[in-house]
Amino acid sequence: MITKENVLQIKISNISKDTYRKNLSIQFSLDGFSFCISNLVTKEIHYFESHPFKDSCKNPEELLTKIEQIVAATTLLNQEFESVLLIHQNNLATLVPTPLFDDQNLESYLKFNIKTFPSDFIAFDTLEQDTIKNVYIPYVNINNFFFQKYGAFEYKHQSTVLIDKLILQTKNSQQDHFYVHIEKNQMDIVVLKSGHLELYNSFLYATKEDALYYILFTAEQLSLNPEEFELCFTGWIDLDSELYAFAYQYIRNISFLNSSNSFFEQNNSLNPHHYFISTP
Repeated sequence: MITKENVLQIKISNISKDTYRKNLSIQFSLDGFSFCISNLVTKEIHYFESHPFKDSCKNPEELLTKIEQIVAATTLLNQEFESVLLIHQNNLATLVPTPLFDDQNLESYLKFNIKTFPSDFIAFDTLEQDTIKNVYIPYVNINNFFFQKYGAFEYKHQSTVLIDKLILQTKNSQQDHFYVHIEKNQMDIVVLKSGHLELYNSFLYATKEDALYYILFTAEQLSLNPEEFELCFTGWIDLDSELYAFAYQYIRNISFLNSSNSFFEQNNSLNPHHYFISTP
């Protein structure tokens, strides 16, 4: 696991003029906040900034306080955008096959895995692979804050963005793909077969042993041999991470997710798999 406590700021000079159609993408969790300003048409990135928190927020109210402070101090966020996307990162979500989905019974899909309250607002996304819905609890107070600031916007759960981008990345591949996205205290496992979602699950973890257990248990349930399948990492993990070294003792083939975004070609000091979700 990587812990990064310094603010990261990256500006790309080749689209620094104000004439392009601006898109703002914001990702947040109890562990951090980041945003990306890009060209809505070309997807070129103008600016990217990340604020990992040294200590995790205890609740959405504390998270809102931190976000308010960051936004107030960040000039680039105090302007108009043609398009705004909020990405909610939490473990308050579950996938539901569309044939079993009823938007009048959203709470019933969550109650077996998540403790819900009568006051919770429950939302859902439709994945690009439209046979699946993603039912989740967004942080409504954060949505309200940004609605007051920017007006109408789109919001999604992080797992929706992750799965959709992975499916798009592998749409022409007939191979099986085993992805693990690593965050500070949470990991998401996505398994694709012939470009379609075979499995998604999210786990909270505290140690490298926890994380590897979930990876190997998932592989076992899918009858995947650690000597044969390829584990592809994305998120906050690198070659010098304890988890990578530990996993490599048990899994023969490990790689990191590649990105074709020119943003990373211009900034070779950055690892593209760190920001796979938060950049276009």
